[in-house]
Amino acid sequence: MRLDKVLANQGFGSRKDVKKLIKKGKVQVDGKAIKDSSFHVNPNESEIIVNGKVLNYRDYIYLMMNKPKGVISATHDRVETCVTDLLDEEYQPFSLFPVGRLDKDTVGLLMLTNDGELAHRLLSPQHHVEKIYEAEIKGLVTEQDVQAFKEGITLDDGYVTKPAQLTILDANDVSYVRINITEGKFHQIRRMFSALGHKVEELKRLQMGSLVLDGALDLGEYRELTEDELKHLQAH
Repeated sequence: MRLDKVLANQGFGSRKDVKKLIKKGKVQVDGKAIKDSSFHVNPNESEIIVNGKVLNYRDYIYLMMNKPKGVISATHDRVETCVTDLLDEEYQPFSLFPVGRLDKDTVGLLMLTNDGELAHRLLSPQHHVEKIYEAEIKGLVTEQDVQAFKEGITLDDGYVTKPAQLTILDANDVSYVRINITEGKFHQIRRMFSALGHKVEELKRLQMGSLVLDGALDLGEYRELTEDELKHLQAH
């Protein structure tokens, strides 16, 4: 891989910025100063030092975000704020994307990565990756609703959902529930409750597969996955 591409991909600026850095002799490969930006290097085998610091090269990035309201699960939009707009500049060169979608008014766990293979495995219906949500529902949720979730619900477009688990945490004029589903249709949970005559007031995702939302993350905050979290996800 070209040296300038390696550095640009690791967040050292644009390709133009990186070429200037290399030309000034600020980059060493295996102990030798390299001033040719087209120099080919294997970043996984060679030691690359930039401005006196050893480069820790990474092909893939894995982030956990506590998505806030008012932000869409997309990478680019001319009008709306996207989840990628919340990321620091150091992550911009990696072309991260959200794994699945949370709608604009839904908060909670969202994973961002540039690992397309892992994202596909987590989203593929064949793998039945479970997602867990908590919701605030207007009105009284009953055991009849629990049974309906268990049997599958016919949505407004005629689609019948796969069996899902609905757990009532508190039921009154406003009900609090937990939902376990293995699908991810457009606005699915909101549409499931709508089909039963209920309105979702608040919705939060807590878990996706083995990945559990870090309670220390405030809305809009994110962090990289730990090695243990990533290992469990990859083993799914």
